[in-house]
Amino acid sequence: MSGIRSTGFLHLGNYFGAIRNYVRMQTEFNCFFMVADLHALTTHPDTKELKESVQRVLAENIACGLDPEKAALYCQSHVPETAELYLLLNMLAYKGELEKTVTFKEKARQHPDNVNAGLLTYPVLQAADIALHRADLVPVGKDQEQHLEMARNFVNRFNHRYGDVFPEPHAFNFGDELIKVPSLDGGGKMSKSQNQYATIYLSDEDELIRKKIKKAKTDIAPEKPNSPKPESIQNLFLLMKLVSEEDTIQKFEDDFNHLTIRYGDLKNQLAEDIIRFVSPIRERAKEIFNDKEYLKKVMTSGAARARESAQSTLKLVKSAMGMDYF
Repeated sequence: MSGIRSTGFLHLGNYFGAIRNYVRMQTEFNCFFMVADLHALTTHPDTKELKESVQRVLAENIACGLDPEKAALYCQSHVPETAELYLLLNMLAYKGELEKTVTFKEKARQHPDNVNAGLLTYPVLQAADIALHRADLVPVGKDQEQHLEMARNFVNRFNHRYGDVFPEPHAFNFGDELIKVPSLDGGGKMSKSQNQYATIYLSDEDELIRKKIKKAKTDIAPEKPNSPKPESIQNLFLLMKLVSEEDTIQKFEDDFNHLTIRYGDLKNQLAEDIIRFVSPIRERAKEIFNDKEYLKKVMTSGAARARESAQSTLKLVKSAMGMDYF
């Protein structure tokens, strides 16, 4: 089980950090993938664009390879059992630990006038999303490791207090290292909301991709053969390893090590390789987004499958808690 917030546009970080694993998992496991519109409300209380955002994120996920026939694709708010389990798990979460969450501190700093209870208990809602399907495998990016650890804490507390109902959820990525795709300005990871010119979105047109890569920081040249790469250069090579052919990567590795690298050539090649990767996803997502009947069918079917799983879990939860009154 996993999900993506219905804010902003999906980007390369979302794809390589999470969605790529979703696509592989759907053929081997019983999967539930969610568009997290309730999570989005913690930092985006204005809902005028929420419907369009949910549809766009869903369309982009399908364009990336998710198959509604193989996995349950649903909108978080279409499964009201999520809110019920969220409430019950809140009784097992403590104010002190929630305040120490890195993402809470970051969001509170970014939105000082909107430090709401939902923002504070964000990790509890994430835990409810996962526990609702008794999921044990969660394909998430590296930045979600702390929230996943908290989810384990909450379900273990429940199991200890009421009896074993939930498995421990763990990050899953087919044995590969968790990927954190860097921003083009060297300032952390790609983001749906921070510095849009430092992020490559799956909806970006070809020329915009070229402009963004051209602006990427490359002002440090190697002084000696086989020198360590500065972080800004290492970031470009990391991106190249995600989208380029092996011989292309090796050529620029050799150029760097032999002091013959031309960063303009590196950027041009990287831009074209990213365009080759992004453009089919972008065009397919446009087609899906414009087919509202299809999206409605996907969400209706996905919600029905998710609710069936959720209701089964809540029945076990209430029985364990002694709340099965009749």
